[in-house]
Amino acid sequence: MQRSELEHLIRAAGSIANESEIVIIGSQSILGQFPDAPASLLVSAEADVFPLHRPQLSDLIDGSIGEGSPFHELYGYYAQGVDEKTATLPAGWRQRLVKISNPNTAGVTGLCLEVNDLAISKYVAGRDKDRAFTRELAKHGMIQRDALLNRERETSLPAELRKLVRARIERDFKGSASG
Repeated sequence: MQRSELEHLIRAAGSIANESEIVIIGSQSILGQFPDAPASLLVSAEADVFPLHRPQLSDLIDGSIGEGSPFHELYGYYAQGVDEKTATLPAGWRQRLVKISNPNTAGVTGLCLEVNDLAISKYVAGRDKDRAFTRELAKHGMIQRDALLNRERETSLPAELRKLVRARIERDFKGSASG
């Protein structure tokens, strides 16, 4: 997904939900902070979204421009309606959201996760695709080890998962001067 495609989804989701602020919490939220992110981080055809003030309208978005919809068939990308509990995020994540608001979003503001918050959600999820995503973030110097360790401490996690998240962070920065 390219930044212009995310802007299109923001505009469409805002129009469908009649909302002026749409939160993007999945991997494609990287496009808020890094509009020209490396191609290796832009492989997803979906953006996980919900209306900030009326998250219950996520199903309406999903049904209108979600996977398998005419929108998806026409454009090759889609919005997946989610809620804020879909991702495990550190305390204070809302205050760090990165705004996308320009003529392409037609008065709708996209609110994307800050990159270290996004990475924490991926470290917690821990699927193969999430681990590949965080490795790429670290490789390109887009996340910082110390910031991630601070955010991990600000995230409500069971002790065993917390250990696993720390190990995943350390693995991505092993042998790296980044921090």
